[in-house]
Amino acid sequence: MQHLNALKSDVSIWDGLVQRSEELVEFVELAGDESDDGMLEQLVLDATALRSDLEEHEFRLQLNGEHDGRPAILSVKQGAGGVDAQDWSEMLLRMYARWGEQSGYDTEVLDFTPGEEAGIKSAALRVTGDHAYGYLKSERGVHRLVRLSPFDSGHRRHTSFSLVEVYPEPDDADEVEIDPSEVRMEAFRASGHGGQSVQKNSTAVRLTHEPSGIVVSVQNERSQAQNRQVAMKILHARLTDLENQRRAAEQAKLKGDHVSAEFGRQVRSYVLHPYQMVKDHRTDHEVSDARGVLEGDLDSFLKAYLQSSIGS
Repeated sequence: MQHLNALKSDVSIWDGLVQRSEELVEFVELAGDESDDGMLEQLVLDATALRSDLEEHEFRLQLNGEHDGRPAILSVKQGAGGVDAQDWSEMLLRMYARWGEQSGYDTEVLDFTPGEEAGIKSAALRVTGDHAYGYLKSERGVHRLVRLSPFDSGHRRHTSFSLVEVYPEPDDADEVEIDPSEVRMEAFRASGHGGQSVQKNSTAVRLTHEPSGIVVSVQNERSQAQNRQVAMKILHARLTDLENQRRAAEQAKLKGDHVSAEFGRQVRSYVLHPYQMVKDHRTDHEVSDARGVLEGDLDSFLKAYLQSSIGS
């Protein structure tokens, strides 16, 4: 149903663009017939807005990866640079939170480990909204900052690093459903210490989940029904753990190979001294308004990366 609603929303958006374009053509013809310069000026503004919306939605069509529509989990970890790197990590966390706020995304801090003197050692941010992971996946990698250090008594220039990891949030189906037809139950007599029989009746239960091969045995309860109930709870817990391990392995694959946060490994550089510049080394896209970027103005970098990855 969520997928269906998303498709309906997309169709509605494109139907709206078609309707706006048809109405615009009609008004242009009407304004031309009546030689209404005032109306023509307004129509130029409307056409510009329509073109901008069209380009935006055409770009969003490129976010068609398997996980692009999911919420994103973004983590920031300090790299080389000591206290400066911890402060830089907190600046990055704020940058992404500001970007989410400006772009209409909901953000939630899931984890926050402060530094000893300033900043953070690590933090995790959950970003929820339309294609959050599709946009933010471009941010993973090492981010480098060059500035005059506020933590240096000599106010010298320092370089510090932080590692950003981004991966899609797993599906909400945390509870594993067990098909009863896939579970084989065997009853046997419970045994006490030393292996002696303590039950004349077969009250102990052994459950085998055939698809996974997991086997659970319970004999502590007095009745077979109670033992089976406990065994099912244990089986459920083990299958959930197995699923979580599978998801963790998939997320590790999506995050890519581990990269150390140090000089020469950066994907983007932020320079605050002796000049201001932010440059993405993967796309060569750069802007001079470094302060604006740190306040959340990231869209040009996200789009440049996505365009280059599609082109390649």
